Amino acid sequence: MKMHRSLKRTALAAGLLLLCMALPGKGVKKTVQRCGIDYLNESFSVYDRIQKQLHGFAEPGYQEYRSSALLAAFLEENGFSVERGVAGIPTAFVATYGSGSPVIGVMAEYDALPGLSQDTVTFRKPLEGRPYGHGCGHNIIGTAAVASGVSISRFLAESGAAGTVKVFGCPAEEGGGGKAYMTMAGCFDGCDAVLDWHPATVNEVSLSSGVANIGVKFSFHGTPAHAAAAPWDGRSALDAVEAFDMMMNLMREHLPAGTMVQYVITRGGDAPNIVPEFAQVYYYFRHPKGTELLEIIPRAVKAAEGAALGTGTTMEYEIVHGNYERLINKTLAGMMLDNLRTVGGLDLDDREKAFVREVLANSDARNPEKELAGLLTVKPELGPPGTGGGSSDVGNVSQVVPLANLRLATTTTGIHTWQQTAIGGTTIGTKSVLNVAKVFYLTAVDLYTDPAKVKAVRDEFESVQGPHPEFVPLMGNRKPPLDYRK
Repeated sequence: MKMHRSLKRTALAAGLLLLCMALPGKGVKKTVQRCGIDYLNESFSVYDRIQKQLHGFAEPGYQEYRSSALLAAFLEENGFSVERGVAGIPTAFVATYGSGSPVIGVMAEYDALPGLSQDTVTFRKPLEGRPYGHGCGHNIIGTAAVASGVSISRFLAESGAAGTVKVFGCPAEEGGGGKAYMTMAGCFDGCDAVLDWHPATVNEVSLSSGVANIGVKFSFHGTPAHAAAAPWDGRSALDAVEAFDMMMNLMREHLPAGTMVQYVITRGGDAPNIVPEFAQVYYYFRHPKGTELLEIIPRAVKAAEGAALGTGTTMEYEIVHGNYERLINKTLAGMMLDNLRTVGGLDLDDREKAFVREVLANSDARNPEKELAGLLTVKPELGPPGTGGGSSDVGNVSQVVPLANLRLATTTTGIHTWQQTAIGGTTIGTKSVLNVAKVFYLTAVDLYTDPAKVKAVRDEFESVQGPHPEFVPLMGNRKPPLDYRK
């Protein structure tokens, strides 16, 4: 085990040496170029504490007051200037260090998911009185962002290089679409590159675009009555929801290929002997192209209006969020992959491997050793393009600035699971934080020290989006839905 770690450190040092040799005339000493790596190697306990605090907070979207405050304060303590409450969102912030170009951005997320409360043990164990949990690893996404930002700031300070690093505090990724509102407010304008990552079961740089997503709440209002004594006096809002759902299920066949429609009934009445006065259904509409969704939503609204008309109720709807598909910058992705190869997979000790194996044993895993290997190794090629996976508000950011996506192994059986919540809150999660930060640090140094790379990234972006892309929000010009989780 000690020999394995030594070899890994040697490989990382060799990678850094090659980076230095590839930068003739830049005037940046080798020791300065690796100062951020040295800082991260010495800071395990710092980021272990932060990510575990976030794991314990586990706050809903737009209500991440403690989580946001913790990260913003830590960045201020490390020399960043922090603007809080950006885009009309109390828990959003932009932290800035340095001056001039290039401007490199990293994004922190910190909202938790309902129904995924979980202790850091190897079996399903929700925490009493705590309904939310980090089943998508936002505790480590947020921590990795600040670790990346601080390590990059160390390079800027010690090298004297021109450049700026920004850490964006992005609330409510899980259905609230925080980045869409921040994009609409211009928070990301001026960035030369934004580095993004997400927990996964493998270590790779992905070219997948995911799918665009619009979330809509349809609310129906009826007339209450005694369901047995005088049902004729009532008009059931639940009948309207069920009629609408039936029409949407019939409509699926006639929607553009690739469309996905999902829903949950969030309110269906209070008691069977009362005709429901209010009922609500929450829909997700997904498609590989966000522009297609702009054509689908009006059809859904008409179906809801028809359901209300047929049941003698009234209807109102609210577009909660709108997320475009991701546009991946292949030039930036290639740079990130080179640095992921240098950093490598997670270096787990025997105790951590045993923890993962026990989680797998309690998850009916078909091939436990293969799943464990996914955490330890790196896929050597860029992940294939496509529309696999879910939706994210990161897609909005990619419409206006160059972006690449790292997927780093943090779990065994996928995200939005108790397994992610359990593993992510341990030292395994902290090791993933530091690996992400090292990849982002090396990529930032590439950009700060080689203007040709910055230009190549920008040229590719403009070939797709043009020099001055206009952001057309899929959710319209509404204000952030700060109460969507209440």
